[in-house]
Amino acid sequence: MSDVVGHVVRLINDVTPGERHGRDFPGPADVAAAVRGAVPPERASDRPTEEEAAELAGWAARLRQVVELVDVGDVDGACLALNTVMRETEAVPTLSRHDGEPWHLHFHSAEAEWAVSWAAPMATALATVVGTASVERLGICNASGCDRVYVDISRNGTRRFCSTACQNRVKAAAFRARRTDSAARDRQHP
Repeated sequence: MSDVVGHVVRLINDVTPGERHGRDFPGPADVAAAVRGAVPPERASDRPTEEEAAELAGWAARLRQVVELVDVGDVDGACLALNTVMRETEAVPTLSRHDGEPWHLHFHSAEAEWAVSWAAPMATALATVVGTASVERLGICNASGCDRVYVDISRNGTRRFCSTACQNRVKAAAFRARRTDSAARDRQHP
């Protein structure tokens, strides 16, 4: 899967409110810093502006809705929502050369504003997952108290948590429950 899919997941998880690792997550205090951390470094240090970051966070919220639809098995709804985002961002394959780099593929027009120049390829990258059998590798963390998204890039495709921290919380809770059940059975049948 592309690096852009990883950026989509990180952006969604870093800027959309909800729950994270068993705690409420109201969203970042500094949206611009969170966006800067989620996308590859810009050549221009003044990007994104607060307005651009807020706009991209809005796109991230819409892409999160796509993942939520996939997670509940509504792939048709996810595809329709994703098609809408791609139309609105005018996502279109475009070969581009800039900053001394060789020709490479973008999924936004050369005239696109900063936030759209990220939202369009992010929507396109997500479409490459949703439009294939890999859609089963996209979802919402299975840990209680966490609604962060994940994309499973493991070989066996069994990931169901946004992070090792959530996976470990679930395993520790299951271990404690088994130990409590075992102790209760031992008290009932000495």
